[in-house]
Amino acid sequence: MRRALTTIVFAALALLLALPAYADWSALARLQRQGALVSASAVNLRTGRVLEQLDPSRRLTPASLTKLATAAAALQVWPPDQQFQTRLVSTGAVRGDVLRGDLILAGAGDPSLTDRSLWVLANAVRAAGIRAVDGALRVDPLPFGSVACADQDRCAAQLRSDNAYNAPLSAIGVDYGTWCVQIMPTSPGNAARVGGCAVSRLPIAVTGTIRTVPQGWRQTFWVEQRTVNGTDTLAVGGEVPMGHGQRVYRAMSDPAYGTGLLLKEELREIGIRINGPVQVHFEPLPAGAQVLGHVGGLMVREQLWRMLQYSNNYIADVLTLDMGALAQPHETLASASRVLSNFVAQTERDDPPRVGPPPLYSGSGLTTANRLSANDLVDLLVYEYHDTRRFPAFYAGLAVPHDAPFVFLRQGDAAWLNRVALKTGTLNQPRSVCGIAGYLRKRDGGWIAFAAIVNGGPHWRHVPLYQAIGAERAGIEALARRY
Repeated sequence: MRRALTTIVFAALALLLALPAYADWSALARLQRQGALVSASAVNLRTGRVLEQLDPSRRLTPASLTKLATAAAALQVWPPDQQFQTRLVSTGAVRGDVLRGDLILAGAGDPSLTDRSLWVLANAVRAAGIRAVDGALRVDPLPFGSVACADQDRCAAQLRSDNAYNAPLSAIGVDYGTWCVQIMPTSPGNAARVGGCAVSRLPIAVTGTIRTVPQGWRQTFWVEQRTVNGTDTLAVGGEVPMGHGQRVYRAMSDPAYGTGLLLKEELREIGIRINGPVQVHFEPLPAGAQVLGHVGGLMVREQLWRMLQYSNNYIADVLTLDMGALAQPHETLASASRVLSNFVAQTERDDPPRVGPPPLYSGSGLTTANRLSANDLVDLLVYEYHDTRRFPAFYAGLAVPHDAPFVFLRQGDAAWLNRVALKTGTLNQPRSVCGIAGYLRKRDGGWIAFAAIVNGGPHWRHVPLYQAIGAERAGIEALARRY
């Protein structure tokens, strides 16, 4: 009898161990009962066993968690040390020190083009002995050509912007498609100097004045990009205290054209005159064009690190357009983003079955129509973990909360701060979004992949960030205590 009872106990214990140990993410469940929309899941990477889940198949707005799909897909397309080469070429013959033709800035879809890169190209012209160009400075933003704006923020920036994050997209865009503006105080009561970070004189008009005030006074200056008749201007005002100069970035309305203007000014400052205008063309390079100089962008691994660590929207969406252009140029970011939807679908595990590729319309997540579930994200994380060739570059881009650039992540217990590496996604409009996804290192050296997304619901549109991230963090800390 005792032996039979022992057999039954062990059989029951074995059955319990075999069943998925689903927890309820209790803090997230409370938010759900209050009206938030939630999707969450956690999986043991060694066994594939689901450890916790809460409505895991529900697809919600992921915001910048979309960038995990962008990073993973990019590493499938390019090796981590891939660089995009931007070239400066000439047409026509050089007679004496005059180029009897055009200069052409030929893009390669490099999201990391900087003003320093332009200086390298400008000095290559000087090294070729050219001191004047009879023709135009053409900008050819290849490989994906013109891209229509698809979200409210980027469309608005084509007319006005007081930010940098909403720069329109282009295959050529210096400093993530922005004007870098240097504000230097002079002496109290006098106007501060407003110029470029890379050039002495900005190639666009500046209207208004920023007044210099004594050190210790409150800083009130403002800078706004305004587009008038297709031409960018900067409107400025307010006060800047004595001390170090201030540097701000403002979205260009047309990054390809703005980059051409900046290069033309750099050439002027080193003594090379361009007689013709700056023009944007979407045409292949003419036969016989001569390469004067080229510059490589950051390696893909470095671009992905910046994209994930600082949630850089420009990098994410330009890389998405680059990936889409490998098959054919796309006129919209949404159509190029199908490469991401299809890739996420390919990472799907067999159990449970999905309902098709997730709808993704941007690589940045700035598009609020993007949808991902916790299952979508966890499957992607599982896929990357088992891809030993690409996992190091993917994992390197994730933030460890203890060292994260965002204060709201640098709170929590020791396990959260030191054993977690993750990406976040947040939005405020039209409803709140707060999501996390990444890896938890177990005490025994194993790994857990997790994802949790909180969206505002119909009856609770804006879940406070501290409540959403607190509930998500509580779930991960509970997992860390168990494992």
